[in-house]
Amino acid sequence: MEPVPTLTRTAVLDPSLGDPRNFINRELSTLAFIERVLEEASDRQVPLLERLRFLGILSASLDEFFMIRVAGLKQQLSGHVEETGPDAMTPAEELQAISRRCHEIVARQDRVLVEDVLPALQRAGVHLLSGTLSPASEAAAASYFQREVLPVLTPLALDPAHPFPHLRNKSLNVAIRFATRAGARLRYGVVPVPSLLPRLVSVPDGAVPLEDVIARHVAQLFPEAPVEGCWTFRVTRNWDLSIDEEEAEDLLVTIEREVRRRDRGGAVRLQINASPEEPVSLFLSRELNLGEGDVYWQRRPLALSEFFAGVASRPEVMQLHDEPFTPVVPSAVGDGGPDLIAAVRERDVLLHHPYESFEPVVSFIETAADDPDVLAIKMTLYRTEPGSPIVRALQRAAENGKQVTALVELKARMDEEANILWARELERSGVHVVYGLIGFKTHCKLAMLVRREGAALRRYVHLGTGNYNTNTARSYSDLSLFTSREDFAADATSLFNLLTGYSKPERWEKFLLSPLGLKQSILELIEDETRAGADGRIVAKMNVLADPDVIKALYRASNAGTKVDLLIRGICCLRPGVPGLSERIRVTSVVDRFLEHARVWYFHARGEKKLYLASGDWMQRNFVRRVDVAFPIEAPELKERILTEILGTMLADTAKARALRSDGTYERIQPPAGGSPLRSQEQFMALARRAAFADASRSPAVEPLLAATSKTGPRRQKRKA
Repeated sequence: MEPVPTLTRTAVLDPSLGDPRNFINRELSTLAFIERVLEEASDRQVPLLERLRFLGILSASLDEFFMIRVAGLKQQLSGHVEETGPDAMTPAEELQAISRRCHEIVARQDRVLVEDVLPALQRAGVHLLSGTLSPASEAAAASYFQREVLPVLTPLALDPAHPFPHLRNKSLNVAIRFATRAGARLRYGVVPVPSLLPRLVSVPDGAVPLEDVIARHVAQLFPEAPVEGCWTFRVTRNWDLSIDEEEAEDLLVTIEREVRRRDRGGAVRLQINASPEEPVSLFLSRELNLGEGDVYWQRRPLALSEFFAGVASRPEVMQLHDEPFTPVVPSAVGDGGPDLIAAVRERDVLLHHPYESFEPVVSFIETAADDPDVLAIKMTLYRTEPGSPIVRALQRAAENGKQVTALVELKARMDEEANILWARELERSGVHVVYGLIGFKTHCKLAMLVRREGAALRRYVHLGTGNYNTNTARSYSDLSLFTSREDFAADATSLFNLLTGYSKPERWEKFLLSPLGLKQSILELIEDETRAGADGRIVAKMNVLADPDVIKALYRASNAGTKVDLLIRGICCLRPGVPGLSERIRVTSVVDRFLEHARVWYFHARGEKKLYLASGDWMQRNFVRRVDVAFPIEAPELKERILTEILGTMLADTAKARALRSDGTYERIQPPAGGSPLRSQEQFMALARRAAFADASRSPAVEPLLAATSKTGPRRQKRKA
């Protein structure tokens, strides 16, 4: 569906840019991001509970990486598929490199947790107990086991009559090895740790992990078999869905069926609190059909994201978090609802989350649900949270007789089950629920109200870079635009018509849309800066840069003299700073308290300063297999705010920013000699507090964007020998 980009003859005839050495492997770049998260967890200047949170984020990120990316590579290998990416690594080579790198990351994670974070928690009064307990704590643990744990446990003996069980993905389990006796056939057992019970058990002296409580009393489950040892372990499985949408008569039913089957996926990783020499490791890896490289021998505890939740909820740790920050509501939107509609009727409104509250977005839908002048609400839902106030407002709007349409993306990875539930609930309330275009994920974030005002109808549009999720809106950095401009409203109407009825307009007024030409537009914008040479300028903020054609276009821009700054949180397959290839390209990644998630693209365009916000990254899947939207920011005051306040501040970060080197490694950016480090997210919090007052200055403490970086780039930390 995507048109072929039209580029200059010089660009087309430059084959050297496709050399595999010019590209960083995507999977290894993912692991480089995880290593940056580990750096934050290792930083003793970060509050203690935030360090544990970063360890939990690392664990959750590795879980998804194995469930999707490693599982996919293993499927390619078993199917004898030798597909390679731009870097030309084969699946076998990637798996070897991943295993080596992941074992190094996990070893470092264990050292940080066991030798640094847990002892620091102990010193701070958070007593996580293991080993010998005091008589009082031992009695409390035993009482809790008998009262709360034993009734829900399922001990599984493993012998010829009881084959190895199918253990759920990411479930925590206790493996038991029994002492050998003459004629005994029972050698091993498994006890799944109940996921619905609290991970930490309170006792007089502190707290004991639930898996330890079970291990201490496991003999009660197997009274006839002497226990030789217990080890906690965890299995990660292939979690991707395989759906033929063309053959599906009912997409919701098909995905619902596949989600139930997904837990039967093959194992791709074993984590175990045992040494490689323990026979239990060999036994489990053999039963799970895993090789030695797939086994991670870790020190306890496992499943750190769940463990962090248990620690963070304890009352004695509240002072160990970051200083609380409450998102502010800018004075420009008043009290939300009618005030917001009135403001948007007069001018475009921009919000920078989580520094500025997501509540106006919620109020936008909630007020419309009860406003008698609102005739219709249309909205896309990609990821939302349990009890979503936005979903409840859509239901109420339908019950109030309004025309309500919700595009629910059932294929949003990891959220398929939740979205199925939302779709059914919305349908029961009378909402028109559609599932988008066959073969494509609807990834754009878009809402529109149709309101009667006098004798005419007026449309109000919300566009965002992040999901309609009030939970992630407090921890992800995103941008929201409200507008009532007719050209934006016309494109929003056309997009909803495309999603619900395959009705494509003759032209788009303002939107750049994938898979209908978005990639071509980006290539043309880059090519225009390339033709400008040294007068060209590109600044792009996103989560992922992986599309090889866009990377090659950026290389051409650099060679033509154009200066390129890329603010990329996660994966970057471009090699910056290579002489003759990318010496004018700088790549920076900020990893801090909030997850950087906004997509912002700036092109100097000979002084026109073209600026776009977008719902997707520069990746092949976003260009080809997703419906994503990029939309321009044209109001001069909003454009300058984004350029100076947001992009300018992030480019000036010398506290939490790291620069990508040409070899694929990252190093911290250092403040100028004698200067204080600038932390961009702290600046954004301060700016948001000022914005709550109508007469406050918004001027950030950084230079204008085009002067924010010198030609030599930022000061960098010297590498240790």
